[in-house]
Amino acid sequence: MKPKIGIIICGFIENKQFVTNAYIQSVRYSGGIPLILPLIRSDKILEEYVTLCDGFLFCGGGDITPLLFGQEPKNGNGKTNITLDLFQIRLMKQILKTCKPLLSICRGMQVFNVACGGTIFQDISLQPGSHLDHMQQSFSRQEVSHKIFVASGSMLSQYIGSCLFVNSYHHQTLDTIGKNLIVSATASDNTVEAIEMPDHPFAMGVQWHPESMYRSSPEMRELFGNFILKSYI
Repeated sequence: MKPKIGIIICGFIENKQFVTNAYIQSVRYSGGIPLILPLIRSDKILEEYVTLCDGFLFCGGGDITPLLFGQEPKNGNGKTNITLDLFQIRLMKQILKTCKPLLSICRGMQVFNVACGGTIFQDISLQPGSHLDHMQQSFSRQEVSHKIFVASGSMLSQYIGSCLFVNSYHHQTLDTIGKNLIVSATASDNTVEAIEMPDHPFAMGVQWHPESMYRSSPEMRELFGNFILKSYI
């Protein structure tokens, strides 16, 4: 049987919970069964989510409430939703107690880091040194923006190689890296582009949007394909 992949909602628009179609299609075309997991304020149902699904995909979205990583709001911080934040962080922690595969994208990577005790630069302007513009303005979201450099020996390097051009749609970046996580890719301005948990079979976060590059990039298909492959029980 194909693995059931829980896709955690991206956010809310006018009281509607949503997931962007590209995430669903990337899971489907990679051989998984996409199941959308809505926000629920119930620990019991979170446990049922974890039992039901074979793997989990955390998507992009808005900013995380700074108080949840020990900070007060600074200039550049965007709109937040603490109810969504708490739901995703609680679910992330539940998933990490298992060995079930986890792929977290953009905001999802930041949730991954915060759930492990890490922190975030609320705006890239607060990150030391000069930096690239990580919020590209291209016609299509599948177009690439800048190069990333992948750590030798990392799990990520097995799927996409040592360097690659990726797209970029974020204004916040990782600061302190969470417990039991390592940095597996950076940009030329030292922005963290990927993290992973070495002691876990597959727990990875990427700052770019591989779902938007799925059709154009064999490396992104390889990344999603191996995520789904690891989700077979």
